[in-house]
Amino acid sequence: MPAHTFSAETLSEEALDALNRATAEAQPLSPHRHEALLSERAANIKQSAVRDVFEISMQPGLVSLAGGNPYLQSLPLDRLSATAASIIAEHGLEALQYGGGQGTLELRTQICEVMAAEGILDADPENVVITAGSQSAQDVAAKVFCNPGDVILLEDPTYVGALNTFEAYEVDVQPVAGDEHGIIPQLLRERIATLQAEGKSIKLLYTIPNSNNPSGVSMAPERRQEVVDICREANILVLEDNPYGLLKFDGVLPEPLRAANPDDVLYLGSFSKIFAPGLRIGWALVPAHLKQRYYLASEAVTLCPPTFNQLLVSAYLRDYDWRGQIDTYRALYAERCAALLAALEEFMPAGVSWTRPEGGFFVWLSLPDGIDTYPLLHRGIDAGVVFVPGAAFTATPGPSNKLRLAFSAVPPETLREGVKRLAPVLAEAIAAAQ
Repeated sequence: MPAHTFSAETLSEEALDALNRATAEAQPLSPHRHEALLSERAANIKQSAVRDVFEISMQPGLVSLAGGNPYLQSLPLDRLSATAASIIAEHGLEALQYGGGQGTLELRTQICEVMAAEGILDADPENVVITAGSQSAQDVAAKVFCNPGDVILLEDPTYVGALNTFEAYEVDVQPVAGDEHGIIPQLLRERIATLQAEGKSIKLLYTIPNSNNPSGVSMAPERRQEVVDICREANILVLEDNPYGLLKFDGVLPEPLRAANPDDVLYLGSFSKIFAPGLRIGWALVPAHLKQRYYLASEAVTLCPPTFNQLLVSAYLRDYDWRGQIDTYRALYAERCAALLAALEEFMPAGVSWTRPEGGFFVWLSLPDGIDTYPLLHRGIDAGVVFVPGAAFTATPGPSNKLRLAFSAVPPETLREGVKRLAPVLAEAIAAAQ
C-alpha cells in the first residue's frame, strides 16, 4: 500500500469501534435490567463525536486534522520536570493534600494577572473559582442556573463539549446564527423575543468570542457591547468562554465582554491552550453577587482543585517567561494557520469556502448545501486524512455541510499533505450532488 493511502480496513479494532460510533446508527439491543435505573438526564449524555474521531486519528499513517491539541513540544519540559520534583520534595505535604475548594490564593491572584493581559483589569481573586478546566466551569454554570427545560442560547456553531454538558442538564439549547463577525445582534434579539413569546425561561448565552471553536471566527468589537446589552435587557447572564484569547496571532487583543460588564458576564478561562491541558486547571471569574453559589456548586463536584497541579501552574507563572511562551505559540500557530489556508487555496475544489482565523486552532469549511459531511469521514480515512464533521458542533438537528480542520499540532508540510488527501474526497462529494 502506498504511504499516502490508508484504508479503514487497517484500523485497529478499537478505532473501528470508535468510527462506527461516530458514523453509524446504533443497533437496537435488548436492554439490561439496569437500564430501568437510569435517570432521564442520562439519556441526554451523548458520546462525543470529537472524542471518537480523536481515537481514530491516533492510527499510524493518518494525517489528523481533527484534534485541537496545543503544541506542547515548545515547552521547556526538562526544566518543568525539575520544578515538579522540587514541589514534591519541598512542599509535598501540601501538594499531595486536600486544598481549599476555591483554589489557592496565590494562583487566583496570578490568574487575575493573566486576565489583565487579556484585557480585564478589575478582577478580584476573591471572585475567582479554580475549576477542572473550563469544561467543569461550564458544567457548574448549567447546574447553578438552569432547571430542566430552561433555555441556554449558543452561537452556532459552538464547542461540542459545551453542547454535551448543557444537554446533560436537560436544558433547551437554542442556536443563534452568526457570520464571519460572530453572533448577529439582531438575530439574537429576535431569537430572545420569539422564545419569550413562547413562555420560555432563558438563563444563559454561551459564547466563545475569540477564535471560536470550531469556526475560528472572532466577534467584531462593535458587536460585543451590543450583545451584552441585549442580554442584560432580557435578564440573561452571558457565559464568556475565552481559552484562545491570548493566542491572537498579532497580539492585538479585542476587549473581552467581561471587561466593562462585571455584573453581567461570567468569564471562563483555561490553562489548557496557553500551558498544558493535562493539568486540567481552568477558572471562572464570577460576578461578586453570584460567587458564593457558584463556588459551593463547584466544591460539591470536585471538593477541591488538585493542589499539586495548582502549585505547578503557579511556579510556571512565577518562575518562567509565560508571556514569551505565548509569543512563541502565536508565531507557531500563525505559521501553521497560514500553511493550512495556502493548502486550501491550492487544492480545494470550487464550491468549498472557509474561514480565515486571526488566532486559535481551527478553520471551518463549508461545502455546498445538501452535502452531509458525516459520511465523508469514512472516505477521508480511506484517503488517509481525518477531520471532524460539522454536525458535532451545532444544536440544529439534521445533517451539516460543514467540517472542522485543526492546524495547531500539525507541521506545515503535513497540513499540506492532509489537505491534498482531503480535496479529492470533497470534490467527489460535490460532483455527486450536482
